[in-house]
Amino acid sequence: MSALQKAADPAASPGLARTSLYDLHISLGARMVGFAGYALPVQYSPGIIQEHLFTRASAGLFDVSHMGQALLEGADAACAFEALVPGDIAALVPGEMRYTLLLNKDGRILDDLIVTRLSDANGRGRLRLVVNAATKQADFAHIAELLPGCALTVLVDRALLALQGPKAAAALCRHLSPEAARRIASLPFMSAQAIEHEGITLDISRSGYTGEDGFEISLPAQAAREFAERLLADEEVRPAGLGARDSLRLEAGFCLYGHDIDETTSPVEAGLSWTISKRRRKEGGFLGFEAIKREIETGPRRLRAGFLIEGKIPAREGAMVLDTAGQMIGRITSGGFAPSLGKPIAMGYTDAACAAPGTRVLLAQRGKELASTVAAMPFVPHRYFRKAR
Repeated sequence: MSALQKAADPAASPGLARTSLYDLHISLGARMVGFAGYALPVQYSPGIIQEHLFTRASAGLFDVSHMGQALLEGADAACAFEALVPGDIAALVPGEMRYTLLLNKDGRILDDLIVTRLSDANGRGRLRLVVNAATKQADFAHIAELLPGCALTVLVDRALLALQGPKAAAALCRHLSPEAARRIASLPFMSAQAIEHEGITLDISRSGYTGEDGFEISLPAQAAREFAERLLADEEVRPAGLGARDSLRLEAGFCLYGHDIDETTSPVEAGLSWTISKRRRKEGGFLGFEAIKREIETGPRRLRAGFLIEGKIPAREGAMVLDTAGQMIGRITSGGFAPSLGKPIAMGYTDAACAAPGTRVLLAQRGKELASTVAAMPFVPHRYFRKAR
């Protein structure tokens, strides 16, 4: 089991929060687990592998309402936010999104997040932030403390659905007005629009964490169940839980905060230097810039890498990475079975000199050594929708 799949049963963990779709999950026969303080579905009756493969072939619907959502507003909110992240936020135009990293003063990763530039209102710049559930309280406190000139509003009354897969666009558009459907169908990857739908506002972004085309839909919590049920009435849409979300993101080569990245990792060694734009590398002006600049110039001591494992036994988090002489050169941070490939895969950190694809290594756990090869990520190609040139 992965870290997400072996979370505690909520029946043994009183005090877990519930999303607005909790009762729907129960009615659909979900197996609920505790994750980041919430009771969430890890899988439904078809099982993780079937949910994973259905999402790759059609469309899976995930409840990600436990994630943190907030608005950051100020006279120049985009430029102000650049003090905390290495991404080029000021260059975003309304409706554009960016994956970026919240850093500490040492250039280590406090969280990864999605930032959306919204249209300005009354001369105030506006950003929508979506952060990880386990870190959202600390993230929002950090932002509020360091950006006192901006107003941070945590959106506690909105749910978040992720509709992911090659048939997601068609399925979603069938439930929108013709004009809204036209706008959403042409929306490119990493962009967003607000849609008025039956008296409520749907904040729809073409984004997700599966490597597939898809959408994340932020909507009022009280309207979430009805909208989710409409989507699930479509034969091309099925519910999917945390287990499939985890295996999909691993195949896509994406980091899970708290496992593959955390306050001990830098963007450079995590293979996330691409999140630092040319302008930001030159100008700096964000927390940890000097440390990151030095690491870019000298090269990191270790690097995040993917691993293809021979045989059927998966490597789990904490397994040691050994070179062919048996010397420890790193550790696994995520691992599991890849349903799309029919074999186990993993990611983790290894000495930079051993991180080239094709390098033969051993993964050691519980007295066993698994023959493996360093592999380029993603393990499964991304299939995002981009506008035709």
